[in-house]
Amino acid sequence: MDITKIKILFDQVRTKKPLIHHITNKVTINDCANVTLAIGASPVMADFHEEVEEMVGHASALLLNFGMLNDGIFKSMLKAGKKANENGIPVIFDPVGVGGTSYRTKRAHELMSQINISIIRGNHSEIASLLGFEGMTRGVDTGDVTSEIQSTALKACTTYNSVVVISGKKDVVTNGNNICFIHNGHEWLPKVTGTGCSSTSLIAAFSGVTTDYYSAAIAGISTMGICGENVMRNCSVSGLGTFKIKLLDEISTIDGSSWAETVCYTL
Repeated sequence: MDITKIKILFDQVRTKKPLIHHITNKVTINDCANVTLAIGASPVMADFHEEVEEMVGHASALLLNFGMLNDGIFKSMLKAGKKANENGIPVIFDPVGVGGTSYRTKRAHELMSQINISIIRGNHSEIASLLGFEGMTRGVDTGDVTSEIQSTALKACTTYNSVVVISGKKDVVTNGNNICFIHNGHEWLPKVTGTGCSSTSLIAAFSGVTTDYYSAAIAGISTMGICGENVMRNCSVSGLGTFKIKLLDEISTIDGSSWAETVCYTL
């Protein structure tokens, strides 16, 4: 983990303002757009199959999120993903709810058999289900995260040749050769709709300015955890609504220096 390199990514995102093409969860689409803007990137939400390939042509990264999956959305994801591979831009996959239904699981395997995924971010249940283990997913809960999380992350990384992020009480990031445990976070983050999807948007924003997707993944997932901590440390919070608003404030003001001062991790 290169702290100096990750610090620079914050400035690069705000200078270059990479366009992040989202085909994402309708429940959290506004949250994802706002978080992408807050970190300094530019979001575009386009999921109609007639235009996704053209839109990918303008983008620096493509984010595919299974939150509100149907056949039409899936068709668009395949077209966009193949175009992103052709154009050499990263594809970030958030397998929301995979393992919860056979439809989602089947589609996830189909997607990953046809598209090269740069980064996968999910909870332990979702990532385990991608590997064919018995699904434990309930909605978008984190499931039963155990000591097996490290081996699950490493196996998924090897299986799909992707950087893998598993969210939980400790977030785990691995590229197969290196593994990082992020200890930042707050218990209220999973109580607010959209923080998981928004974390993936942050990862996508950083991946839009670098080919070091391991560093981009660490930057994105740790930013969410740090900003959650900062809200409770620095702000007057009366409940979850205030927490969510203040979280966006914190994301909009974090920079590489403040990130480096507060990130808590083990290797």
